[in-house]
Amino acid sequence: MINLKNLNVILTGATGVIGNSILNKLIEGGARILATGTNEENLNKIQDKYKTINVLKFDMADHKKIEQFVEDCNKVLSNKIDVLVNNAGITLDNLSIRMKDEEWKKVIDLNLTSTFLITKNVIKKMLKYRNGKIINVTSVVGHSGNIGQANYAASKAGIIAMSKSMALEYGKKNITVNCVSPGFIISNMTNKITEEHTELLKSRISLNKFGNPDDVANTIAFLSSNLADYITGETIHVNGGMYFS
Repeated sequence: MINLKNLNVILTGATGVIGNSILNKLIEGGARILATGTNEENLNKIQDKYKTINVLKFDMADHKKIEQFVEDCNKVLSNKIDVLVNNAGITLDNLSIRMKDEEWKKVIDLNLTSTFLITKNVIKKMLKYRNGKIINVTSVVGHSGNIGQANYAASKAGIIAMSKSMALEYGKKNITVNCVSPGFIISNMTNKITEEHTELLKSRISLNKFGNPDDVANTIAFLSSNLADYITGETIHVNGGMYFS
């Protein structure tokens, strides 16, 4: 088990399948967590299950309130944020020539702009202690592209480039910025794929299987820990060999 004791962590997108797995792994390590998401019912379930966790409903698309949201998180976490895990994101798929302007804008606004804004405001807090870790969850399609996901692929590729830039900007302040890039991970989405299409997708993966949410969560736990203190500006691929950078 990776030791995360006494670390204060903000986790966005905590109510989804991957987010919940990340949450469980951080708890196992002993982290103190503020979990956020838009699904109030699922947040309440998290609160009921883990009495020591703080939960806060917040829509990351509400850009004007992100600065105050970070202030609220900072107060809850005793004015010290050690780790930020940016896991919130959406998809609105369509072929590019059919993609509505609003479909493009919503995905870019939530996945990329919101990630930039919360990261910027959290780094301001981390600078006080000259220490911190930013972990951004991206996607294999941010490297490879994908049919019908021009908006999503652009948003995830943007996060990767943004992370590299921030790693350069704040490394001397002992703040690391890294990405975790999942491939096909077992979730409600993959469960809807037909058996025939599932086998086709698996044939494109070196390990010939989809990953588990814990595969992503374990990587994030590692990057949150002192075991990753000398890693910054990197993207760790969790895709079973579907894509090699």
